[in-house]
Amino acid sequence: MAHKSKNVYFIITATTTHYIPIRVGQICHINEDRLSRVRPMKETIPVIPIGSALDYDLPYKVLNRLTVQQAELLLALETHEDRLKEFMLLTNLDQAVNLVKDSEVTVEQNGEWLKGVVRYIGMLTNPIRDPIGGVFFGVELQGEDRGKGQCDGRYSYRTYFECQKNCGIFAPFNRIKPAHSKASDHEQFSFGDRVVYITSAERRHGMVVKLMKETGMVMISTERDENGRDGGELTVPLKFVFKEEELKKDETENMDISENPEMVKFLGGNEHITMNSMVEVDLAKGPVYGTVRWIGHLPGKTDLMAGLELEEEYGVSDGTFKNIRFFICPSKRGLFVKYASCRPDARFLGDNALNGHFDHDGLEKSAVQANIPPVRSEDVMNVLVGRMKGIQGHCNSCYMDSALFSLFSCSSVLDSLLYKSTKQNGEPIQKTLLREIVCPLRSEGFVANRSVMKLRQQLQDRGHSPSYTTDEKDPEEFLTLIMQDILSLEPPLKLQTFGGKVQTSYFYQIFVDYNNSLVLPTVQQLLEHSFYNNGLKLAEVPSCLILTMPRSGKQFKMFPKIIPSLELDITALLSNGPQQCVLCGQLAHFECTECFGDSVFSNTGFKHFCDTCSAQVHLHHCRQAHKPTTLHLPEGFLRVRGPGGPPCTLPREKLELFAVLCIETSHYVSFVKHGPKKSDWVFFDSMADRLGEQNGYNVPQVKECPEVERYLTMPLAELATQVPRDMEGVAKRLFCDGYMYLYQSPNMALYH
Repeated sequence: MAHKSKNVYFIITATTTHYIPIRVGQICHINEDRLSRVRPMKETIPVIPIGSALDYDLPYKVLNRLTVQQAELLLALETHEDRLKEFMLLTNLDQAVNLVKDSEVTVEQNGEWLKGVVRYIGMLTNPIRDPIGGVFFGVELQGEDRGKGQCDGRYSYRTYFECQKNCGIFAPFNRIKPAHSKASDHEQFSFGDRVVYITSAERRHGMVVKLMKETGMVMISTERDENGRDGGELTVPLKFVFKEEELKKDETENMDISENPEMVKFLGGNEHITMNSMVEVDLAKGPVYGTVRWIGHLPGKTDLMAGLELEEEYGVSDGTFKNIRFFICPSKRGLFVKYASCRPDARFLGDNALNGHFDHDGLEKSAVQANIPPVRSEDVMNVLVGRMKGIQGHCNSCYMDSALFSLFSCSSVLDSLLYKSTKQNGEPIQKTLLREIVCPLRSEGFVANRSVMKLRQQLQDRGHSPSYTTDEKDPEEFLTLIMQDILSLEPPLKLQTFGGKVQTSYFYQIFVDYNNSLVLPTVQQLLEHSFYNNGLKLAEVPSCLILTMPRSGKQFKMFPKIIPSLELDITALLSNGPQQCVLCGQLAHFECTECFGDSVFSNTGFKHFCDTCSAQVHLHHCRQAHKPTTLHLPEGFLRVRGPGGPPCTLPREKLELFAVLCIETSHYVSFVKHGPKKSDWVFFDSMADRLGEQNGYNVPQVKECPEVERYLTMPLAELATQVPRDMEGVAKRLFCDGYMYLYQSPNMALYH
């Protein structure tokens, strides 16, 4: 059977009362890529049942992973009940997986087992909507059983193999047995046998009192029941039962590779390692890393064992041992080793270790209490860049992780938030923000997700939202809550309307006319257009300017690409500042808003003129109806008229870009510009990778992205033709997914 499917398959093994259309024993699937993008720590995954076009969010705990071959074999059975039964028994399924063409078998027909040879293995009908279909066995009957079949190798007018009339049978795997197979599992046991059975990762002893072949279960008289009391009877799946004498012989076929000197040499253990601890073991190729998913006794092993889910494919199973599943993990990621061989992951040792134990967050925090300045550009590589760097994501926290990393990793423009006096009920939040997030980020380059979760819990406890610990929010909603409602920071942005009224704000949402002529805009152009369309000016130079990009309904992005302006020249946006004539460079005295889009001077932007140039410009018949307004100059500036002298040197007010938040499919990441060069960028993703599934954790990552410089310096015509998916590295995220741009005044930082 050739398998081209890129889906992951599961069988539903328990009832799901919240999902009425779903039945126990159903086979379902999910695309591998989609499974990899399932939000970390989510307890459900969206799977599509075979025969359905709809997906359903099902809990991990009711899903048991199948290979493609197992799924195809089970689909040949008529009922969900039969599929679940055969999956739980495993015997027939395992035997069928090993069958090939020309294998000698017996096949059940009308209650009689007939001798035959496998001539065909495959589907009898092609699935219309589903990615796979049921796989059947075509058997040619042999010897005295010839003529007891039902076909000549044809099914539905199509020939799958050739044989004489009534010598062929098509059957699912549960009606097929290898002709030379050993005794069935049930036949290995009889009443009174002493057995060992596995339950809740613990090995117990008892005696067989009843075999229930129909359900694949064994009733055992126990020496100690599941509640710890002596005596009692317990029903256990057959696959978890083993004869005592066989285990004493240690016939385990060395499936525990911890005893294989070719692969593993082990060091001493650590008694503090528990479930979900991050550990390492030594293979012949060197140390490998993984997460503890199971601890207990394996059949035939006297040592306490640990089941590991490895980070890479250095394992030998998917969490099964002798066809018994002890935990779930991807194929070749499972490894059973002696518990004493595990030791704490050395990558996470140091000040962050607590008795060598790590829970699912990956690291223990160290509460840093010193006042620490932002990471300097020359220290970024050593402090910030790498895996398990930045702020660790957890449960829809990417909006908060990206916002905090952008604001505080390499900039101090809003550090006043951390030190200003605040109301008593705001002090715990301020302390968490400073000591458990900002300081560890700047000193160690890493913040564990528990610190951000603590902040989220504090915000939720304040009554601002009942879902702050679970749901995704917008970054501006979070930052407004922190800056305005809790820490009462004075709004850094003061906007003045044409009427002279001043309004304050923490952000500025850019709005652009749908009929604009911009094709590949810069942030500078978008800001100028927005101020022009809304009749706004800056009342003063802001210390921090946070811009959110224009939205266009559900489409969200109004422009396919936006060029980040590394410097934002806000001189022309100030309501009360000296301006320079766009023609002669002298001190300007007039502004003409109606000349804003006049391409004679420049494609866009506010137009200021001296007296002489204004008069000449508006002599043109196209501009005679314009009404220039007089500029209000600060006291002390001389009224220099005319272009007779050299251009006057006027101060330019500029803000520098220090971070960009990007969003794609509800996932936030950020870019931080840490130095003066155009290549001085790092990219941060709080959920860049994930180790483990339900009980795993996210791996944040900060990496250099010097490729950004190439696109920042690229000619506009060439940049406009760049296909986003073909852009190098993460540059596409910066140019195509930019959502929030953060600018700061270089003269107003807390640290210089």
